[in-house]
This record gives sequence, structure tokens and C-alpha cells, in this order.
Amino acid sequence: MTELSIGQLAKKAELNPSTLRYYESVDLLPAPERKNGQRRYDERLLERIHFIKVAQQLGFSIQEIAILLEGFDTCEPLSERWEQMAKQKRSQLEEKKKQLHSMIQILDRGLSYKCLTWSECLEKIENTGSC
Repeated sequence: MTELSIGQLAKKAELNPSTLRYYESVDLLPAPERKNGQRRYDERLLERIHFIKVAQQLGFSIQEIAILLEGFDTCEPLSERWEQMAKQKRSQLEEKKKQLHSMIQILDRGLSYKCLTWSECLEKIENTGSC
């Protein structure tokens, strides 16, 4: 087990140390051990931090992230609350995935038509009728 200072962990996680302290304050990260008054973190927390960062980037609230993490903190089966939230968030992410795919197609069409204006691209798309 590699122990890291808050600065070392923050650097590896590409975050500010204040963000790690915030995650601790809202119980997304466990309170670290202290040696000589300094926080010491297990390097394995990087996986948890990565999960938190990805979830935040996708619009999950701190409360939702906490619930999702809670489901993996015990040896007991996943709670109904965890399963319900996971299903709901998965559905929302699938919808966001469709929207992203649609926007990528629009941008690809615009690039392939070499349009000078958005209205010109729309006109070409409508005239070709192709996706």
C-alpha cells in the first residue's frame, strides 16, 4: 500500500487539494489516516476519485454519487435505493448518449458538405434526404 500526502494524491488525480478536502467533508472519500498531523491517503483511492470526477462531469449530484458509492462500501447486497438510482441514471445517460450521437452526425454532415453557413448545410441535408 502506497501512502500519499494530500498534495501527491491531488496531483495524481489532477485535482486541487481543496477538492479532496471537500470530498472528505461530504463523505465521498473516507477520512484519511494521519501521521504527524498530516493526511496520508491510500493510492487505491485514485479509482474512487476517478469515478467521482466522471460522475460529476456527467451531471450527477454529490448526493447521487454518495448513494452510488454507498452501494459498493459494504459486503451486503445492493440496496433497493441504489438499484433504483442506478437504473434511473443509466436511462438518463442512454438518452444523453443518443443526443451526443445525433450532434456528432450533424457535425459530420456539415463537415462533409463543406458548408459556408448553417442554413446552407440544412438546405443540403434536406435536399439529399440522407442522414
